[in-house]
Amino acid sequence: MLQALRSRTHSSLLLLAAAFSISSCDLLEFSPNDYRAPADERDLTAKNLDKLRQLPLPAGDTLRFVFTGDSQRYYDDADDLVASVNQQPGISFLIVAGDISDFGFAKEMRWVNEKLRKLKVPYVTVIGNHDSVGNGREAYQEIFGPLNYSFIYGDTKFIMTDTNGREYNFDGHIPSMPWVNQQLADLQGARRQIMITHVPPQDEDFDPAVRAPYVQALREAKNLVFEMNGHRHSSSVTQPYNDGVWYVNSDAFSERRYMVVSVWGDKQFRVKQIKF
Repeated sequence: MLQALRSRTHSSLLLLAAAFSISSCDLLEFSPNDYRAPADERDLTAKNLDKLRQLPLPAGDTLRFVFTGDSQRYYDDADDLVASVNQQPGISFLIVAGDISDFGFAKEMRWVNEKLRKLKVPYVTVIGNHDSVGNGREAYQEIFGPLNYSFIYGDTKFIMTDTNGREYNFDGHIPSMPWVNQQLADLQGARRQIMITHVPPQDEDFDPAVRAPYVQALREAKNLVFEMNGHRHSSSVTQPYNDGVWYVNSDAFSERRYMVVSVWGDKQFRVKQIKF
Protein backbone atom coordinates (compact mmCIF):
# COMPACT_ATOMS: atom_id res chain seq x y z
CA MET A 1 0.00 0.00 0.00
CA LEU A 2 2.86 2.35 0.86
CA GLN A 3 4.46 1.57 -2.49
CA ALA A 4 1.20 2.36 -4.30
CA LEU A 5 0.90 5.66 -2.43
CA ARG A 6 4.45 6.57 -3.38
CA SER A 7 3.70 5.68 -7.00
CA ARG A 8 0.59 7.87 -7.07
CA THR A 9 2.48 10.73 -5.41
CA HIS A 10 5.30 10.44 -7.97
CA SER A 11 2.77 10.46 -10.82
CA SER A 12 1.02 13.51 -9.40
CA LEU A 13 4.31 15.37 -9.12
CA LEU A 14 5.16 14.52 -12.73
CA LEU A 15 1.77 15.80 -13.89
CA LEU A 16 2.20 18.97 -11.83
CA ALA A 17 5.67 19.51 -13.30
CA ALA A 18 4.35 18.95 -16.81
CA ALA A 19 1.47 21.39 -16.21
CA PHE A 20 3.88 24.00 -14.84
CA SER A 21 6.16 23.50 -17.84
CA ILE A 22 3.29 23.99 -20.29
CA SER A 23 2.02 27.01 -18.34
CA SER A 24 5.52 28.50 -18.31
CA CYS A 25 5.85 28.07 -22.07
CA ASP A 26 2.50 29.78 -22.57
CA LEU A 27 3.57 32.67 -20.37
CA LEU A 28 6.79 33.09 -22.30
CA GLU A 29 5.08 32.91 -25.68
CA PHE A 30 2.50 35.52 -24.79
CA SER A 31 4.71 37.77 -22.69
CA PRO A 32 4.36 41.43 -23.72
CA ASN A 33 8.17 41.63 -23.56
CA ASP A 34 8.59 38.98 -26.24
CA TYR A 35 9.66 40.91 -29.33
CA ARG A 36 9.77 37.98 -31.75
CA ALA A 37 7.56 38.31 -34.82
CA PRO A 38 6.53 36.02 -37.69
CA ALA A 39 8.64 36.22 -40.84
CA ASP A 40 6.03 38.27 -42.72
CA GLU A 41 6.05 40.87 -39.92
CA ARG A 42 9.81 41.35 -39.75
CA ASP A 43 12.07 43.81 -41.62
CA LEU A 44 9.06 45.91 -42.65
CA THR A 45 11.18 48.95 -43.52
CA ALA A 46 13.19 47.00 -46.10
CA LYS A 47 10.05 45.41 -47.48
CA ASN A 48 8.26 48.73 -47.84
CA LEU A 49 11.28 50.36 -49.46
CA ASP A 50 11.37 47.50 -51.95
CA LYS A 51 7.74 48.26 -52.80
CA LEU A 52 8.59 51.95 -53.17
CA ARG A 53 11.38 51.17 -55.63
CA GLN A 54 8.82 49.44 -57.81
CA LEU A 55 6.93 52.77 -58.03
CA PRO A 56 9.65 55.09 -59.36
CA LEU A 57 9.07 58.83 -59.51
CA PRO A 58 10.39 60.41 -62.74
CA ALA A 59 13.21 62.91 -62.21
CA GLY A 60 11.90 66.44 -61.86
CA ASP A 61 8.37 65.39 -60.87
CA THR A 62 6.78 66.85 -57.75
CA LEU A 63 7.01 64.45 -54.82
CA ARG A 64 3.91 64.00 -52.63
CA PHE A 65 3.83 61.99 -49.44
CA VAL A 66 1.75 61.76 -46.27
CA PHE A 67 3.29 62.74 -42.94
CA THR A 68 1.82 61.70 -39.60
CA GLY A 69 2.99 60.41 -36.22
CA ASP A 70 2.26 58.95 -32.80
CA SER A 71 -0.18 56.14 -33.47
CA GLN A 72 0.48 54.86 -29.91
CA ARG A 73 -2.81 53.56 -28.48
CA TYR A 74 -5.02 55.23 -31.05
CA TYR A 75 -5.47 52.11 -33.14
CA ASP A 76 -9.14 52.65 -33.92
CA ASP A 77 -8.27 55.99 -35.57
CA ALA A 78 -5.83 54.19 -37.85
CA ASP A 79 -8.64 52.59 -39.86
CA ASP A 80 -10.10 55.98 -40.76
CA LEU A 81 -6.66 57.42 -41.50
CA VAL A 82 -5.90 54.58 -43.92
CA ALA A 83 -9.26 54.98 -45.65
CA SER A 84 -8.64 58.72 -46.07
CA VAL A 85 -5.05 58.37 -47.32
CA ASN A 86 -6.19 55.78 -49.86
CA GLN A 87 -8.39 58.48 -51.41
CA GLN A 88 -5.54 60.97 -51.85
CA PRO A 89 -4.29 61.29 -55.46
CA GLY A 90 -0.62 61.23 -56.38
CA ILE A 91 0.70 60.00 -53.02
CA SER A 92 3.94 57.98 -53.18
CA PHE A 93 4.22 56.78 -49.58
CA LEU A 94 3.43 57.55 -45.92
CA ILE A 95 5.79 58.40 -43.07
CA VAL A 96 5.03 57.74 -39.38
CA ALA A 97 7.22 59.97 -37.21
CA GLY A 98 7.65 57.56 -34.30
CA ASP A 99 5.74 56.39 -31.24
CA ILE A 100 4.15 53.59 -33.17
CA SER A 101 3.62 51.90 -29.80
CA ASP A 102 2.74 53.19 -26.35
CA PHE A 103 4.75 50.80 -24.15
CA GLY A 104 7.39 49.52 -26.58
CA PHE A 105 5.58 46.20 -27.01
CA ALA A 106 6.07 44.24 -30.22
CA LYS A 107 2.38 43.39 -30.23
CA GLU A 108 1.50 47.09 -30.40
CA MET A 109 3.79 47.58 -33.38
CA ARG A 110 2.27 44.57 -35.10
CA TRP A 111 -1.23 45.93 -34.45
CA VAL A 112 -0.32 49.18 -36.20
CA ASN A 113 1.17 47.26 -39.10
CA GLU A 114 -2.10 45.32 -39.43
CA LYS A 115 -3.79 48.66 -40.06
CA LEU A 116 -1.13 50.35 -42.21
CA ARG A 117 -0.52 47.41 -44.52
CA LYS A 118 -3.99 48.15 -45.94
CA LEU A 119 -2.61 51.37 -47.43
CA LYS A 120 -2.40 51.50 -51.21
CA VAL A 121 1.12 52.91 -50.87
CA PRO A 122 4.17 51.79 -48.84
CA TYR A 123 4.96 53.31 -45.46
CA VAL A 124 8.15 53.90 -43.47
CA THR A 125 8.77 54.84 -39.84
CA VAL A 126 11.29 56.33 -37.45
CA ILE A 127 11.64 55.18 -33.84
CA GLY A 128 9.94 57.22 -31.09
CA ASN A 129 10.59 57.55 -27.37
CA HIS A 130 7.65 55.28 -26.49
CA ASP A 131 9.08 52.70 -28.90
CA SER A 132 12.35 52.82 -26.93
CA VAL A 133 11.13 51.77 -23.48
CA GLY A 134 11.60 48.24 -22.11
CA ASN A 135 12.47 45.92 -24.98
CA GLY A 136 11.11 48.47 -27.44
CA ARG A 137 14.33 49.07 -29.36
CA GLU A 138 14.77 45.32 -29.87
CA ALA A 139 11.12 45.02 -30.96
CA TYR A 140 11.44 47.96 -33.37
CA GLN A 141 14.57 46.50 -34.96
CA GLU A 142 12.95 43.08 -35.24
CA ILE A 143 9.72 44.35 -36.78
CA PHE A 144 10.79 47.46 -38.69
CA GLY A 145 14.58 47.53 -38.98
CA PRO A 146 17.50 49.92 -38.31
CA LEU A 147 17.14 52.81 -35.88
CA ASN A 148 19.09 55.02 -38.31
CA TYR A 149 18.79 54.67 -42.07
CA SER A 150 18.41 56.69 -45.24
CA PHE A 151 16.98 56.21 -48.70
CA ILE A 152 16.55 58.14 -51.93
CA TYR A 153 13.26 58.45 -53.74
CA GLY A 154 12.91 60.57 -56.84
CA ASP A 155 15.12 63.61 -56.35
CA THR A 156 14.98 63.47 -52.54
CA LYS A 157 17.18 61.87 -49.90
CA PHE A 158 15.35 60.99 -46.67
CA ILE A 159 17.44 60.68 -43.49
CA MET A 160 15.69 58.82 -40.64
CA THR A 161 17.39 59.08 -37.26
CA ASP A 162 16.85 58.28 -33.59
CA THR A 163 16.63 61.48 -31.50
CA ASN A 164 15.17 59.98 -28.30
CA GLY A 165 17.92 61.27 -26.02
CA ARG A 166 16.06 60.85 -22.73
CA GLU A 167 15.72 57.10 -23.29
CA TYR A 168 19.53 56.92 -23.45
CA ASN A 169 19.83 58.90 -20.20
CA PHE A 170 21.15 61.90 -22.13
CA ASP A 171 24.49 60.19 -22.70
CA GLY A 172 25.58 62.68 -25.39
CA HIS A 173 25.41 60.17 -28.25
CA ILE A 174 21.81 60.45 -29.49
CA PRO A 175 21.31 61.52 -32.17
CA SER A 176 24.53 60.04 -33.50
CA MET A 177 26.20 63.15 -34.86
CA PRO A 178 28.96 61.31 -36.79
CA TRP A 179 26.25 59.43 -38.67
CA VAL A 180 24.04 62.52 -39.11
CA ASN A 181 26.95 64.61 -40.41
CA GLN A 182 27.98 61.88 -42.82
CA GLN A 183 24.45 61.60 -44.19
CA LEU A 184 23.90 65.35 -44.56
CA ALA A 185 27.27 65.81 -46.29
CA ASP A 186 26.50 63.38 -49.12
CA LEU A 187 23.29 63.76 -51.11
CA GLN A 188 24.24 60.61 -53.08
CA GLY A 189 23.04 62.15 -56.32
CA ALA A 190 19.78 63.51 -54.90
CA ARG A 191 18.74 67.12 -55.49
CA ARG A 192 17.49 67.82 -51.95
CA GLN A 193 17.27 66.19 -48.53
CA ILE A 194 14.81 65.86 -45.66
CA MET A 195 15.54 64.89 -42.05
CA ILE A 196 12.92 62.74 -40.27
CA THR A 197 13.03 62.29 -36.47
CA HIS A 198 10.68 61.84 -33.53
CA VAL A 199 11.82 64.30 -30.83
CA PRO A 200 12.55 67.80 -32.20
CA PRO A 201 15.69 69.58 -30.94
CA GLN A 202 13.68 72.33 -29.22
CA ASP A 203 12.02 69.73 -26.97
CA GLU A 204 13.20 68.93 -23.43
CA ASP A 205 13.42 65.22 -24.34
CA PHE A 206 16.19 65.99 -26.86
CA ASP A 207 19.67 65.56 -25.38
CA PRO A 208 20.83 69.15 -24.59
CA ALA A 209 24.47 68.16 -25.14
CA VAL A 210 23.72 67.32 -28.77
CA ARG A 211 21.26 70.13 -29.52
CA ALA A 212 23.69 72.80 -30.71
CA PRO A 213 25.73 70.56 -33.06
CA TYR A 214 22.53 69.04 -34.46
CA VAL A 215 20.92 72.42 -35.17
CA GLN A 216 24.15 73.68 -36.70
CA ALA A 217 24.43 70.61 -38.92
CA LEU A 218 20.93 71.24 -40.26
CA ARG A 219 21.68 74.92 -40.76
CA GLU A 220 24.76 74.09 -42.84
CA ALA A 221 23.24 71.22 -44.81
CA LYS A 222 22.95 71.65 -48.57
CA ASN A 223 19.40 71.87 -49.94
CA LEU A 224 17.73 70.73 -46.72
CA VAL A 225 14.01 71.20 -47.29
CA PHE A 226 13.08 70.80 -43.62
CA GLU A 227 13.39 68.70 -40.47
CA MET A 228 10.22 66.72 -39.67
CA ASN A 229 9.24 65.24 -36.33
CA GLY A 230 6.41 63.96 -34.15
CA HIS A 231 6.30 63.69 -30.35
CA ARG A 232 4.24 66.82 -29.62
CA HIS A 233 0.94 65.49 -31.03
CA SER A 234 0.12 68.78 -32.75
CA SER A 235 1.00 70.10 -36.19
CA SER A 236 3.16 73.14 -36.87
CA VAL A 237 5.52 74.55 -39.49
CA THR A 238 7.99 76.93 -37.84
CA GLN A 239 11.55 78.25 -37.74
CA PRO A 240 12.23 78.03 -33.98
CA TYR A 241 15.88 79.12 -34.33
CA ASN A 242 15.26 81.90 -36.87
CA ASP A 243 18.04 80.46 -39.03
CA GLY A 244 16.13 79.65 -42.19
CA VAL A 245 15.56 75.99 -41.30
CA TRP A 246 11.94 74.85 -41.25
CA TYR A 247 10.74 72.34 -38.64
CA VAL A 248 7.53 70.48 -39.45
CA ASN A 249 5.70 68.77 -36.59
CA SER A 250 3.00 66.18 -37.19
CA ASP A 251 -0.33 65.56 -35.51
CA ALA A 252 -0.90 62.35 -33.59
CA PHE A 253 -3.44 59.84 -34.91
CA SER A 254 -5.74 60.96 -32.10
CA GLU A 255 -6.04 64.45 -33.60
CA ARG A 256 -7.51 62.90 -36.76
CA ARG A 257 -5.38 65.05 -39.05
CA TYR A 258 -2.40 64.34 -41.27
CA MET A 259 -0.28 66.31 -43.72
CA VAL A 260 0.03 65.90 -47.45
CA VAL A 261 3.49 67.27 -48.26
CA SER A 262 4.52 68.33 -51.77
CA VAL A 263 8.19 68.98 -52.61
CA TRP A 264 9.75 70.30 -55.82
CA GLY A 265 12.74 72.31 -57.04
CA ASP A 266 15.72 72.64 -54.74
CA LYS A 267 13.84 73.38 -51.49
CA GLN A 268 10.29 74.38 -52.37
CA PHE A 269 7.45 72.73 -50.48
CA ARG A 270 3.79 72.96 -49.62
CA VAL A 271 1.99 71.39 -46.64
CA LYS A 272 -1.74 70.67 -46.75
CA GLN A 273 -3.56 69.48 -43.65
CA ILE A 274 -6.23 66.81 -44.13
CA LYS A 275 -8.94 65.98 -41.59
CA PHE A 276 -10.33 62.46 -41.48
